[in-house]
Amino acid sequence: MAALTPLLSDRHHLIREAVRRFADGRVRPAAAQLDETESFPADLYREMAALGFFGITVPEALGGAGADVLSYAVVMEELARGYASVADQCGLVELVGTLLAEHGTPAQHERYLRPLLSTERRCAYALTEPEAGSDLSNLRTTAKRNASGWTLSGEKIWIHNAPVCDFACVLARTDPEAGTRNEAGTPAPRHRGMSIFLVDRSLSGFTVGRKEHKMGQRASQVGALSFDGVALAPDAMLGPEGRGFHMMMSVLDKGRVGIAALAVGILQAALDASIEYAKVRRQFGKSIAEFQAVQWMIADMAKDAQAARLLVHAAAAKLDSRDRSTLDCSMAKCFAADAAVAHTANAVQIHGGSGYIRGFEVERLYRDAKITQIYEGTNQIQRMIIARQLLR
Repeated sequence: MAALTPLLSDRHHLIREAVRRFADGRVRPAAAQLDETESFPADLYREMAALGFFGITVPEALGGAGADVLSYAVVMEELARGYASVADQCGLVELVGTLLAEHGTPAQHERYLRPLLSTERRCAYALTEPEAGSDLSNLRTTAKRNASGWTLSGEKIWIHNAPVCDFACVLARTDPEAGTRNEAGTPAPRHRGMSIFLVDRSLSGFTVGRKEHKMGQRASQVGALSFDGVALAPDAMLGPEGRGFHMMMSVLDKGRVGIAALAVGILQAALDASIEYAKVRRQFGKSIAEFQAVQWMIADMAKDAQAARLLVHAAAAKLDSRDRSTLDCSMAKCFAADAAVAHTANAVQIHGGSGYIRGFEVERLYRDAKITQIYEGTNQIQRMIIARQLLR
């Protein structure tokens, strides 16, 4: 059982219990098969949509739950305790839903946001390129203005939901000159001159690459997208022209809180499994829970899970208060992801040879944890952000 934190209200506790029941009853029992088959659980997501698990912070008037970021963190942890790929889908919808809610037109809300939250349409969040991962300023995808709108060309890789998406939220460079020289003739930041486009899969020139086979979170679909002269109408642009990079960055703090909470959920599942196994596994005539070496591993697992949870909730609460939260969000993501990787390894160790065998939960948790150190900004990038915030 996860330890509680002082920031949770009665409403947060009710949300936690509801999501936990769903995770225990519907998500966790399906996790092993989803991991094995790498399948997209559309029926499960429809159930989640009916329960209001998508668009946690999106206003109710737009089809969301209208809750706070702390509620989002609670939902992500409990879903990830069931299976991280399912939580990952919740996080993707939250980020795209936030962009659409904050910057979309009423027509875009009806065409994309509401169908996204009800699972009638599936989205992809298309940022990463072969030469632009951590460094998005090196973006090569372009959208050129023409008489009828825009022409989109470029390639995206490692895109979540790419194999199953109905539309993609695509970051492209609309003003190549904006990132070269400013008015004074000195070098300008290369992240300028980017815009976001909502691109339907049905459009000519929109191609989906093969589904990648991943080490962990295998039911979370990942692949490439390419755009070969895709013709876009003027109303395909999301938000103001030239502000795409800033808009994408504006949701990253929330995204990092989500991934941090997901990592805590993985870690909590590993702790629960380790405690249960340590009590029943016997060696030298007694349960391995009686050995101090195992007790210390479990104690370290529990204290780091609670420390990570407190960091996540504090960062979420700061986001809710509209205070500057980048430092808190990066700390939470970095610490929680590192802790999840370290302690799922310890969970495998506690399980011994069994922990290394497919079919044991901790083997999957170990694989699922690793990506949390990489996506939504690598933990090396998080350390750079933390240091920059402290030294500015």
